[in-house]
Amino acid sequence: RKQPQEKIRTMYWLGIDIGTGGSRALLVDEKGKLIAGFTAPHEDIRMERPLWAEQRPENWWDAAQAAIRGVLQQAGVSGDQVKGVGLSGQMHGLVLLDADNQVIRPALIWCDQRSQPQVDFIHQTVGRANVVAHTANPMLTGFTLPKLLWVRDNEPQNFERARKVLLPKDYVRFMLTGVHATEVSDASGTGLLDVVTRRWSSAMIERLDLDASLLPEVKESADVTGTVTRAAAEATGLKEGTPVVGGAGDQAASGIGNGIVHTGVASCTIGTSGVVFAYLDRPHYDPQGRVHTFCHAVRGKWHVMGVTQGAGLSLQWFRNQFAPGTDYDTLMAEAQKAPPLSHGLFWLPYLMGERTPHLDPIARGGWIGLTAKHGRPEMIRAIVEGVSYSLKDCLGVIENMGVDIQSVRASGGGARSPFWRQMLADIFGRGVATLENTEGSAYGAALLAVAGTGQYGSVEELCSVAIRETECLIPNVHESAAYERGYEVFSILYPTLKPVYSLIQQMA
Repeated sequence: RKQPQEKIRTMYWLGIDIGTGGSRALLVDEKGKLIAGFTAPHEDIRMERPLWAEQRPENWWDAAQAAIRGVLQQAGVSGDQVKGVGLSGQMHGLVLLDADNQVIRPALIWCDQRSQPQVDFIHQTVGRANVVAHTANPMLTGFTLPKLLWVRDNEPQNFERARKVLLPKDYVRFMLTGVHATEVSDASGTGLLDVVTRRWSSAMIERLDLDASLLPEVKESADVTGTVTRAAAEATGLKEGTPVVGGAGDQAASGIGNGIVHTGVASCTIGTSGVVFAYLDRPHYDPQGRVHTFCHAVRGKWHVMGVTQGAGLSLQWFRNQFAPGTDYDTLMAEAQKAPPLSHGLFWLPYLMGERTPHLDPIARGGWIGLTAKHGRPEMIRAIVEGVSYSLKDCLGVIENMGVDIQSVRASGGGARSPFWRQMLADIFGRGVATLENTEGSAYGAALLAVAGTGQYGSVEELCSVAIRETECLIPNVHESAAYERGYEVFSILYPTLKPVYSLIQQMA
């Protein structure tokens, strides 16, 4: 008599992205097909002073739990069907834990710009050229290290209590696994990683008189870092013992989700910040430090990226201040009522200082060219154009490094708008493609979980199966010519206004 065959249960992989505005959880199958997604919102950023930005790590964990439970329920999947977990998140944030693994103070997040004195101290102590030699990047206020030194200088009682420094997604990893760990892509944005050797820089640690035990272990992105604890299983609905891989910082994870795992193609991600991201076979950096060279989430590879601090943030700011409750599709429809170049109105998207290409934490945003003729459509369109010009700045620096870019893949919230994607194609002067899956960071985290605990030999092999382009918008000749003229003007505005920014900063 035949025994009844046991039903084979379908297995899934979970990706979690700890963003700025919320935590998103996704489930994919073994071929990277998206099954379900769920987002839990975060509290608003705390900005007690201009250019300060903080969030509570405990709120990230609350949102992560809600997102995990939400996606499992939405998909009708039980925790024991999840074979692996991948993490992604906003980069550069400073999470300090005490001896009892309790959060000491709110995290200074990526867009916090208060630490210029600490950047100056690092340059004086280590030397600008040595900083680049040790880390492959210039030191910036946005990085984690200056934030840590700010706490040491301004809150010595909190610094003395600190026993571990974690990045945002790695705090959630700790809550899931009880392990203090990070991985190479996110660690690259701390200012403490030797990006070439993919290890913490002993030279930076020693010269700045830091305790190396503050730093977590560094893994490759697809390596298993720990497993879900019993307490985390009860909190999330996952199964105890489920492996959690290293994952990646949001931009490297988005690079995986966009299939940027070979040369010739770049991605342009428009979230709160905007990023142009390209693959590197070997480490190579801009001598002026206008873009970042970081470890990729692909084992033994690197990437280069330019960052616009206030991309989607510019549109979000406009909506919150002048059109509360209005959805972004409505704003985009309004922008389309204005012509290209917005009747000579320009937007500088420097609401939180700027990285690429200016490296200026005190740069300020604003409209230039405003007249009594301009209305809301021109103001909104100018915002979209200004952010796009700033992303063209990023693309130009990367190409000037000799990186080959034939096409661009768009992702992030802004890229959901066909209007904005077409504008990017017109301003970039090349095709802008969209993918079958536009999830970005959370999707990349899920793919890293599949690569680390599934049947694939590498991330590249998995991406060749999972990533498919669905559309490519070609530049319109007339609009591209107009935007070339607009970009010439945009390029003049920052250097013209730069002397004013320091005067304004003194009034803040």
